Amino acid sequence: MIGQLNGEPQARSFHDFLFVQGVDNEVEGNEDGSWSVWVHAEEELDRAKEMLVAFQQNPADPRFQNQSAAAEQLREAKKKEQARYEQRVKERRHLFRPLTGYGFGPVTFVLIFISAVVFIKSSFGDNFEPVSGLFISKADVPGASQFDHVWTSFLTRITDFKKALPEVRSGEVWRLFTPMFIHMSIMHIFFNMLWLRDLGSMIEGRQGSGLFVILVLVLAALSNVAQFLTGGPDFGGMSGVVYGLEGYIWIRGKMHPGSGLYLHTSTVISSLIWFFCCLIGLLGAVANTCHAAGLVAGMAWGALSSLRHR
Repeated sequence: MIGQLNGEPQARSFHDFLFVQGVDNEVEGNEDGSWSVWVHAEEELDRAKEMLVAFQQNPADPRFQNQSAAAEQLREAKKKEQARYEQRVKERRHLFRPLTGYGFGPVTFVLIFISAVVFIKSSFGDNFEPVSGLFISKADVPGASQFDHVWTSFLTRITDFKKALPEVRSGEVWRLFTPMFIHMSIMHIFFNMLWLRDLGSMIEGRQGSGLFVILVLVLAALSNVAQFLTGGPDFGGMSGVVYGLEGYIWIRGKMHPGSGLYLHTSTVISSLIWFFCCLIGLLGAVANTCHAAGLVAGMAWGALSSLRHR
């Protein structure tokens, strides 16, 4: 919601004007007689707010008047284009959309596809040599071992960080992100992809694929570097990103319900229980730092991105 207008005539007039300007929006009457203006795409918020301020200052400005006919023509053209589009992608829609209430996000699908290909190339987690170029590094910092105490290993890697990640320093920047595609077992990839499908598609459906790509890359880099610092280079999985996406949706949905993002409390609780079971070692060797860093980064992103909507 970008603001309110007094009376339905003004609301309808501004609604048509925004639509002609290419901004999808809705107007909704309130009990007190005012009308709320809602904008669909988050990236259009600032532009739409500026136009709303201009409209409120001078609703009689000629550029705001007599836009209903043009808006109606655009709506008819959009309906026809949508009908043609749905006809062209009917088979794809029937294949993917039933999987989630938001549809199957295209970037989410690509991430799952790449993960599946990498898993197959690694002989289902039995031979990582063919995908060794996707690990964050081939070598650890001298003197830092994943079998040492975590804090000792962390201090060693931090104090001698100039020797860490030589491949990344030489230009193989993709290694900061690509460990997310490596999975160690069928159960590992199955649960990660199941979560990624739902969480990723929700974010893509509500906030767009562009934001989702940036979110995934940042969460992957932060969680992978954090895991390297505490446990060395021998790790992989989408878990850090998944926990980050969950943290983002959880906090963003609580602080800004209008974002359309929401996780049920039971879902959050079950995920946190799983997190602590991994942390205390009930599920074997797990990249716990990756999980923790992703979760904290996602929650922080969700909180910070909600501040401008409060």
